[in-house]
Amino acid sequence: MKDRTILHCDLNNFFASVALLSHPEYKDKPVAVCGSAEERHGIVLAKNYVAKKYGVQTAEVVWKAKQKCKDLIIFPPDYELYNEYSKIVRGIYEKYTDMVEPFGIDECWLDVTASRLLFGSGEEIAYKIKEEVKKRTGLTISVGVSFNKIFAKLGSDMKKPDAVTVITRENFREKTWGLPIGDLLFAGPKTTKKLNSRGIYTIGDIIKCDDFILRKTLGIGGVKLKNYAMGFDESLVTPVSDSYKPKSVGRTVTPPYDILDGETVWKIFIELGEDISRTLHEKNMVATGICVHTRTVNLDVKETSRSFSDAADCSIILAEKAMALFDEVYRFDMPLRSVGFRAINLKQKENMGFQADIFGNFTEQMKKDTIENSIMSVRKRFGNDSIKRCRVL
Repeated sequence: MKDRTILHCDLNNFFASVALLSHPEYKDKPVAVCGSAEERHGIVLAKNYVAKKYGVQTAEVVWKAKQKCKDLIIFPPDYELYNEYSKIVRGIYEKYTDMVEPFGIDECWLDVTASRLLFGSGEEIAYKIKEEVKKRTGLTISVGVSFNKIFAKLGSDMKKPDAVTVITRENFREKTWGLPIGDLLFAGPKTTKKLNSRGIYTIGDIIKCDDFILRKTLGIGGVKLKNYAMGFDESLVTPVSDSYKPKSVGRTVTPPYDILDGETVWKIFIELGEDISRTLHEKNMVATGICVHTRTVNLDVKETSRSFSDAADCSIILAEKAMALFDEVYRFDMPLRSVGFRAINLKQKENMGFQADIFGNFTEQMKKDTIENSIMSVRKRFGNDSIKRCRVL
């Protein structure tokens, strides 16, 4: 069987690059896109290569970035504009293949195996796409070309900006095994730290490690990483269409203050529940489980989940279930920096026969559903801000 040809296209410094399209006079100056500096979540969301040379890092607080680079030019984020450019670029990708899988707003995998007869080799297609994106939008992309998704992603990270890197079945050992293990997709900071403790520092090192040791260190995920390093990745490029059904729907917020009590969490959960409920209604899905997320001021992250029999898509019911689980697992021995929850174990509504909880209150649940439907009708007609629950005002 012939190898697939997979591209990974990554828009370079996307947020900062979009900001510079409107301000070309700052092209050679240090630029960063940051959250509100007046609020505690004012952090660097993106920076250009000039700012990077000063040591400015993504996710660091604005005041720290300004200490490193006192002349740093700061732009606020403009998500509507980012989405607009993202759609334009994806439209370019779709001229070459209908097999396009987004990986965030600025990255996509493309399976161009069937496109080679029309447009040439994977490398030739990569250069055509790169030049068309630059010509139409003024933005640059880095493209990795390989025989699987993992190495295509690795290739796009190897040369930036405005570059194409080809990793083949013949050269992948030479090109990748000397790279840090943290460069491999899914080897995050915690995973990398655990692997380093076992003497695994490069992608090549993990090849030499016994599967038993990897399972003991990382579970089955350790063996998967080893397989990826050996070139064994058969995962498909999966296009996301309007009919795409998510496996979970969730939201997390980091307010500009520490969360000190359950009342604040409850207000946040009500707001998040409405957002989650709206998405479930759009997808015609219901949840049969909840997962609660917490992150303390010292950055300890914990997630706890629970299934339930009475499927729900009502915002207040979802918020109540999330709050009950939160109260059960968290004691406020330390303030929280962020909190959120996800609706999980999703199912199609038309495939679900309604099963009432024998220990619950069926009449009360129906009343909440009726109120929810009325609220949604008002918002659909007059906008999302036309009606709010008193608790969140």
